[in-house]
Amino acid sequence: MTLVTDQLQTYWANISPLLTIRNEKEYNAAVKHLNELLDEIGTNEKHPLYTLLDTLGTLVHAYEEEHYPIPEATGIEVLRFLMDEHGLTQSDLPEVGSQGVVSEILNNKRELNVRQIRALSEKFSVSAAVFV
Repeated sequence: MTLVTDQLQTYWANISPLLTIRNEKEYNAAVKHLNELLDEIGTNEKHPLYTLLDTLGTLVHAYEEEHYPIPEATGIEVLRFLMDEHGLTQSDLPEVGSQGVVSEILNNKRELNVRQIRALSEKFSVSAAVFV
């Protein structure tokens, strides 16, 4: 082997565990390292380890896309989920309308209109696109 190959092999042996995500254990370790790098580097693109942060983030994202895909959901399903997560009832959404209106929406008898979508987007701090 050449000197360069020997050096690369030595460096790779040390860095490879950070950049290899083949299973849940390696994924959890990668997320831990990613969070530590984020705490240290933040968004400082001039930091010497920023490219490592960027690369590790890309690898974690790819693993998540393959193993934890986000299911397609309708706007009504998203609304139900958000209501459940926030412990809300139909009467807790006056910005949408009366309890009867919210009930019709949740039972797919009525569609959300633009005003309601904007209000829900603001209430839950999410993109309006999730309700469309």
